Amino acid sequence: MDVRVGDVLTMKKQHPCGSNEMLVLRSGMDFRLRCVGCGREFMVPRSKIEKSIKRINRENER
Repeated sequence: MDVRVGDVLTMKKQHPCGSNEMLVLRSGMDFRLRCVGCGREFMVPRSKIEKSIKRINRENER
């Protein structure tokens, strides 16, 4: 799956704050994500994130 820094991921499940959109800050074996709703940053393994992505939104894709 092609996920790049700066992409906004729409997830299948919501973050506890209620938002289901995450901004990608770092990608590799782990992802560093920031919740768009509350701003919390966290690291998640690639295998877990790839299962829970619903849609990838890119700024430069039109």
